[in-house]
Amino acid sequence: MADYINVTTLNLLARQVLEQCEPLNNLIVCGEISNFTRHYKSGHCYFTLKDERASVKCVMFRDKARLLGFEPENGMLVLAYGRATLYERDGAFQLYCDYMRPFGAGAAQMAFDALKKKLTAEGLFDPAHKRPLPAMPKCIGIVTSKTGAALQDVIHVASRRWPLTKLLLAPVSVQGLEAEQSIVEGIKRLDADPRPDVILVTRGGGSKEDLWVFNSERIARAAYACHKPVVSAVGHEIDTTILDYVADLRAPTPSAAAELCVPDVSQVRRQLFILQENIQKNIQSRLQICYNNCKTISASPVLRNAQHSVQLRAENLARVTAQIQNEIHEKETHCGQTLQSAAAVAASVSPYAVLARGYTIVKDEHGNHTNVAELQPGQKITIQGNLAAAQCTVDAVERAERPIR
Repeated sequence: MADYINVTTLNLLARQVLEQCEPLNNLIVCGEISNFTRHYKSGHCYFTLKDERASVKCVMFRDKARLLGFEPENGMLVLAYGRATLYERDGAFQLYCDYMRPFGAGAAQMAFDALKKKLTAEGLFDPAHKRPLPAMPKCIGIVTSKTGAALQDVIHVASRRWPLTKLLLAPVSVQGLEAEQSIVEGIKRLDADPRPDVILVTRGGGSKEDLWVFNSERIARAAYACHKPVVSAVGHEIDTTILDYVADLRAPTPSAAAELCVPDVSQVRRQLFILQENIQKNIQSRLQICYNNCKTISASPVLRNAQHSVQLRAENLARVTAQIQNEIHEKETHCGQTLQSAAAVAASVSPYAVLARGYTIVKDEHGNHTNVAELQPGQKITIQGNLAAAQCTVDAVERAERPIR
């Protein structure tokens, strides 16, 4: 009797074979969605992909489902990225879906219109939320691929138009499975950085599938929550994404975005030159007005009468000044003469004048003037003459019978 295996082992072996098959581990499956269900507790999505002849059950787990940039609907044609495996418990062949996007013009447009309608209802496109760009930004944050042509276009235009602006790059992936998360993180990183004044999210042209990531709801919400103005420049002028509606300003190309973000240095120079000319003309005009007013006022009768009054007062002041000076001179002359007379009288009665005529003054031993009648024999005296003084001792004092007249 041949060896046997149980059902569990069979399903396990089948799962291992499927998972070890390299072509089944990196699949892109095109099909129409049916029986789509998003579990309200777990957040997992369960659905079926089908075409005209076959169908396959699919599962998208919560961590992948929350990254969807659109709302899947029954009947929508999509591309599902994932791997084929076997669910052992039920023996069910199924596709574990890691990423999914609409496929075909009809399906993509349906997803685009549905998300646009949803975000419009929430006010993410409201013009009242749009913020003006700074006139002369010191720094521009750029969310784009570091190897893409879009970055080179922005660098070239910005450095030519306004060399004073610095560019800060947040390198991201703009295409592929990781692009959505990378762009969201780039926006948040630049928003948290104090240096940028405005954030530019951009990439070059491509197919609708290449640009589809910019229709992501997560990217739209990250741009809406940004505290700094956001400029969107994705693809070419004919390309429109959800990010364009959310951004504060939409530019048709990366080069156009750079032109909108920075002023033209040559134009600023012209404006400054015109402003300088206007200021000079204004000053000249004001000076001319003041000159004309002065001429008018100077010719008026009121001012002429005032000038005549000032002149009369000046003449009167000069006359009074001359009178005061004359009176001062007369006072000085009179006082001088009076002083000379007093000096002559004082000189005539000065004892030193008497000495000059040959008379002497007697002083006691203390230097005080004394009368001869008061001297005592033996007393030391000084006899002061005009040119000399003599130290003497009194031998005797002879009293006169009567005063000498």
